[in-house]
Amino acid sequence: MKKLFICIGLLMYLCSTQQLLAASGDKPFAEEKIVLQISDADPDKQTLILNVSNNLIKHYGPDKVDIEVIAFGPGLRLLFKNNSNSGRIDDLNESGVRFSACGNTLQKMTALLGEKPALNSKASLVTAGVVRIIELQNQGYKLIKP
Repeated sequence: MKKLFICIGLLMYLCSTQQLLAASGDKPFAEEKIVLQISDADPDKQTLILNVSNNLIKHYGPDKVDIEVIAFGPGLRLLFKNNSNSGRIDDLNESGVRFSACGNTLQKMTALLGEKPALNSKASLVTAGVVRIIELQNQGYKLIKP
């Protein structure tokens, strides 16, 4: 019985370690962990988010900075498939930047538009953008809202 509890404890430890690695974008040697918030439909602010991501990568190097861009509210439009910044999103994703789309906002926009907007293939859907930001902050990420 004691061995069973030890095995269960070890399994729980391994699972939690795997979850932490997945949550941190598999960059265990990152010197900085950054979450960038975009909640504005303004194309200039959307471009700014991408510029900031690129500048962080240039400064730290792609393996030394862990970046996740969270889009919600009107900012979700940045992650629409037909957004003019789609190519830049693809390039940044190749450098390790993750993009998360708010599921709550997507639901609301689907209802308003009458159809579900197509998202950039590099975007991952999260339940709620703000909740994702809180989760990342609890893991030591710094929130930046340019």
